[in-house]
Amino acid sequence: MAITKETQIGKIEVIGSWNVQVATDTVIKEDGTEISRSRHRHVLVPCTSSKDGETWTHTDTDISSEATEVQAVANAVWTDTVKSNYKTFVESQEV
Repeated sequence: MAITKETQIGKIEVIGSWNVQVATDTVIKEDGTEISRSRHRHVLVPCTSSKDGETWTHTDTDISSEATEVQAVANAVWTDTVKSNYKTFVESQEV
């Protein structure tokens, strides 16, 4: 009886102009037969932003630990224009 665990990218979606939503499935198999599957979702955006006084700092999101398929989608979607638009959006949300 061999039990194995594998992780699979279930879905990659681009939501709006810059959100990359990733669904990752964890699959448990016994003797090659799937006995369990669970899904985890997370959303990636082009950068993280913070404000200190009047100065905004935007740091590009590190996607190096993401699956190569996710990296390819993010790199294709996050053009310089999209990144600029995202930064403008974030700055406009300040209360």
